[in-house]
Amino acid sequence: MQKSYERLIQGNEKWVKDKLKLEPDYFKKLSKGQTPEFLWIGCSDSRVPANEITGSHSGEIFVHRNIANQVIHSDTNMLSVLQYAVEYLHVKHVIVCGHYGCGGVKAAMDTDHVGLVGRWLAHVKDIYQNNIDVLELMKDPVEREKRMVELNVVEQVHNLAKTSFVQKAWKKRALEIHGWVYSLENGKIIDLNCKYSNIDQLEPIYRFSGL
Repeated sequence: MQKSYERLIQGNEKWVKDKLKLEPDYFKKLSKGQTPEFLWIGCSDSRVPANEITGSHSGEIFVHRNIANQVIHSDTNMLSVLQYAVEYLHVKHVIVCGHYGCGGVKAAMDTDHVGLVGRWLAHVKDIYQNNIDVLELMKDPVEREKRMVELNVVEQVHNLAKTSFVQKAWKKRALEIHGWVYSLENGKIIDLNCKYSNIDQLEPIYRFSGL
């Protein structure tokens, strides 16, 4: 156990040396602040690191991760990240990225009791129930699970559009919300083309007045 722990510290030391060889002022520049164009809302799964799979660098993506990449309107953690990214960092894009093979989505599609995490995944169960007619027509369980991952991302993008922070930003500037899915099998990102870029795309009942 101690060796695996120490491996992380040693890895950090090597990473610092490698960075300084390429760019001696790398950390000085990084410490001056961040101006990311993107907010990434992704799954906590250790196999889906935002910077690595997008080929981006430190400081380019502001990141929030939780189980099954949820955008829940009672989650003050996620909402605080969203507000900071939109109102203070002025990101241009918010990306919800799910992934095929998501353990959270799998658990939500099952009836096993999973403890406290089950309360969190209740929102995903609602998505399954709302699309049950389509999903249960799919005989292949793998394809059904993949479709559920996609439906979950689409729903979270919609939830983002319903927030006051996003709608306030739309009144002042350009901001786009995107839904992606990452494939663990081939490393590729799939754009689900469920983009929102203005309030006119949102159902009238969800549009805030007086912002």
